[in-house]
Amino acid sequence: MKKMLVMALVAMSFASCQQSTSSAAGAADSTGTEVSSAMAATDAPVMTFETINYDFGKVKEGEKVQYEFKFKNTGKSPLIISDATATCGCTVPEPPKEPIKPGAEAVIKVVFDTMGKSGLQDKVVTITSNGNPSINDVHLTGEVVPAS
Repeated sequence: MKKMLVMALVAMSFASCQQSTSSAAGAADSTGTEVSSAMAATDAPVMTFETINYDFGKVKEGEKVQYEFKFKNTGKSPLIISDATATCGCTVPEPPKEPIKPGAEAVIKVVFDTMGKSGLQDKVVTITSNGNPSINDVHLTGEVVPAS
């Protein structure tokens, strides 16, 4: 009986090792074919920004600062932006809604309303996509001075 129990434990251990090896080797694509994780990362879309920080300088409180962050999909598959959020409600990002093909360029328009703000500002917009990396941050920085 002990031998049978030990053999069952060994068999279960071996089976669990095989499962983890299989899942570590890759994931299945939509057709059920296994795809290597390294290959998937290599073929992933990549957001390459012209600049990740726009310094708007000094503006008077109440003005709206607007900037378009230009980027290019330098990856090998279509880039899909699933979300773009800002650090507060005073900053509104407008990402493209359509997929960006490999080699194509697009912009994320960002509007920062300075009403009720003063001093040095750093507004962060976080962009979530199917790219590698999946999360990118861009910044609007500058100083809001009191309106005269």
